[in-house]
Amino acid sequence: MGTGDLSLDIRTASTTRTGSSVITARAAATFEPVGRSVATARSFVRDTLQGWGYTDIVDDAVVLTSELVTNAVVHAGTSAEVLCLRSDDHIRVEVADRYPEREIPLQSAAINMGSPDREGGRGLQLCAALAGRWGVDYSATHKRVWFQLDLPERSVGTRAAGPALPSELLPLADERVRVAVVQIDKTGAITAWNEDAEHLFGYSAEQVTGKPLTDLAAWPHTPGISTGIADALQLSRWEGSYGVRGSDGRVTPVYASHLRVRDTDGDPSTVCLLVRNHERAVLQTPVRVPAPDSPSDGQGSDPFEVFIGSPAPDDLDGLLQRTVERARDMLDGDSAFLLLATDDETELEVRASTGLPSARQRFARVPVEVGPGRYGSARMPAVHEDLTQVPGAVPLLNGTGMRSVVTVPLKVEGRLTGSLGVAAESPDRYSNEEALRLQFAADRIALAVESARLGELEKLRRGSLSFLVEASDLLAGTLDRDQTLALMAQMTVPTLATWCAVYTIADQASEPFLSYVLHEDEERIDGLKALLSKIAPPEPVPTPGARVWSAPAEAAHQAALRTSMRSLGLGELASVSSGIGTTLQTASAVGGETVVLPLVARNRVIGMLTLGKPSDEHFRQEILELAEDLSRRAALALDNARLYSERMAISQSLQRSLLPPELPEVPGVEVEVIYRAAGEGNEVGGDFYDLFPISDGAYGFAIGDVCGTGPEAAAVTGLARHALRLLAREGFGGPAVLERLNAAILDEGARSRFLTLLYGELWPQQDGSAVLKMVCAGHPLPLRLRQDGTVVPFAEPQPLLGVMDDLELYEQTMTLDPGDVLLCVTDGITERREGTRMLGDDGLAEVLSTCTGLTAGAVAARIMRAVERFAADAPSDDMAILTMRVAGLHHD
Repeated sequence: MGTGDLSLDIRTASTTRTGSSVITARAAATFEPVGRSVATARSFVRDTLQGWGYTDIVDDAVVLTSELVTNAVVHAGTSAEVLCLRSDDHIRVEVADRYPEREIPLQSAAINMGSPDREGGRGLQLCAALAGRWGVDYSATHKRVWFQLDLPERSVGTRAAGPALPSELLPLADERVRVAVVQIDKTGAITAWNEDAEHLFGYSAEQVTGKPLTDLAAWPHTPGISTGIADALQLSRWEGSYGVRGSDGRVTPVYASHLRVRDTDGDPSTVCLLVRNHERAVLQTPVRVPAPDSPSDGQGSDPFEVFIGSPAPDDLDGLLQRTVERARDMLDGDSAFLLLATDDETELEVRASTGLPSARQRFARVPVEVGPGRYGSARMPAVHEDLTQVPGAVPLLNGTGMRSVVTVPLKVEGRLTGSLGVAAESPDRYSNEEALRLQFAADRIALAVESARLGELEKLRRGSLSFLVEASDLLAGTLDRDQTLALMAQMTVPTLATWCAVYTIADQASEPFLSYVLHEDEERIDGLKALLSKIAPPEPVPTPGARVWSAPAEAAHQAALRTSMRSLGLGELASVSSGIGTTLQTASAVGGETVVLPLVARNRVIGMLTLGKPSDEHFRQEILELAEDLSRRAALALDNARLYSERMAISQSLQRSLLPPELPEVPGVEVEVIYRAAGEGNEVGGDFYDLFPISDGAYGFAIGDVCGTGPEAAAVTGLARHALRLLAREGFGGPAVLERLNAAILDEGARSRFLTLLYGELWPQQDGSAVLKMVCAGHPLPLRLRQDGTVVPFAEPQPLLGVMDDLELYEQTMTLDPGDVLLCVTDGITERREGTRMLGDDGLAEVLSTCTGLTAGAVAARIMRAVERFAADAPSDDMAILTMRVAGLHHD
């Protein structure tokens, strides 16, 4: 033994052996120092030993492992390494932690185990009591506690055996039992798919190879709860029920046995054996029956673990599924089911079943009180010897072929929390004796089930809160109606439903309109949209909450039936097979439960959110409550988007009304205008321009900028443009026009806004030139471009309008020669910025100087392009450009 190592080997004298054993198998796992690792370690050891076929010693090994791992991860606070070794005559389990300095005993010292009630040290007491051999090894970095359990003597060739049974008691199976063998690689993708799998589910190996098994498995999923098939595929061994969606879209209930293996290169994979659920006996591990000589007084046993088995599943779904399977086996039934009560105890929701079409029944709801009398209430035990004599007594079993049934309530502190039932295909199978046995079991598990349910509910609420917060953020991030509709659908599919349709209502007099359709399978969206378009929309009822809508499922069923009948009558299967497939797929997609939630905003129904499930599936109550919360938020977001769209339309309409509908043609003068409004288009800008005929060959033109934006600025803009036209046509000159406009603006009082304005009058001349009279009231000065490229200001600055009462303005008379260009802009052009740089009057003049020989339109386009390229950011102010180029009069 190396320096620093100490080994303690304690053996039970009667079982000590000499010599070494050959290790024939090993399994190892490491568990983090968290509380749930103890349960995970128990499952690891149980699954490993059951996989090796040593069910006789599983319980002792699990108890010892549980205590030793608890010491490591809870008391020592380190990770625990568990190693299982198999030999010909015993198994050995080693549990190592990384805290070697804890209480190192010496070989010569007597080991004091302490009190049996003391938490620490109990693992060693159990090892001494249960193990044939055990020991403790110490090194510088590890402490390893190991125990050895001897294997019972067995007849050669016998691994497990049951009693001989009469033929009528043997489990039922089809004439040929088909066992699907599916192998899954470490990424979850299918790598092997046998002929029985192809027969059971309709897919060839080529169709599914490389696809994730999760695409085919109908495994329940709830927001905020991560339990799923992906987790089950990572376990060393797993058994249970789920569904596989076939090529026809229907779900086949299966019983599965998963085994995690590794190849010669060390890569892990999972081998899945699957049979139809009613043939589960082919794969199901037999329930261990206590030995005849074992004590039966139950002393020291937990009644809950006696019924459920140890360790109990950690999650609610696993616990419920284990419960129905044990209840069915206990009463030798053909099926079993467990329902949980809603908070108000008026309905029961199916949460687990075995031997029934679970995909169809899961989350289906039935009333607590189904009829008068004792047997009409789920609050009391009930025995029905023959359901054909009392049709509808147990709605869940309608059409399942079950004849006799016994049901008992689950109660906690006198409150109904659920119902447990076992059914058989033959009549007269159950009596009050079976009801008492089942009630005893229900009483043992009721508290654990309610505790697990509350834990799941808390997880769901936390997940729901996170979901709603994210949904609110997304909905608040857009005011676009179409994007809001898309977000509503994308947030519900597939988290809450398999498919979704959103109906909108424009006003109270309008019919609901199908605005958006989404399905988790994109290939089914078109068929779903076509189906919904052919049926009447749901009634826009403002009552809150989800209500069932059966029309889509009925329409899909009828369409599929008509297509099938038509194909049979024509006999041309090849030509219509594609249509049949699409119709059947659509029918399967909407064949489950469909609910409608009203979208109510500001006391008005503005639409409806429709959620649906595929064939025979139902919504659970918590999902509907979450969908109702989402619908309220979505309705408000949709209505905000509608109001924003209406405001934008009004603003754009008002903006157009403030600009001239079209520009007149001026003889001998080319005119071009470019106007760009800043922002998203929901506010009316303050920039405007105009060009209009006055009389006797004279034309008025103007370009201005009202301070601010919005309705007040729009009012001043409208006043200015129409006043200019009216006063100019009355014969007033430029200064008189602007002075009267200034007085009108000041008369607006608090609603007034100051205004910069360039106003002028233009007279084309016979010699090809043009005479202009202009007044520049606080506006950027117009620029003149001569044919030689010279650029000069073409007016003098004067006071702006809307500030002072007494204005003394004057007009300037200038002449533009043929080929000259007059450029008029608003300050959005000259004040274009990039950091600390500004385009300014000089920059504008420099750009204009490069426009010699260009038309008016080309000059305006070059100026706008230069302004946009001056800065990377979008313009923050409105921009208007008015260019006039004197081209000269043409004489015939």
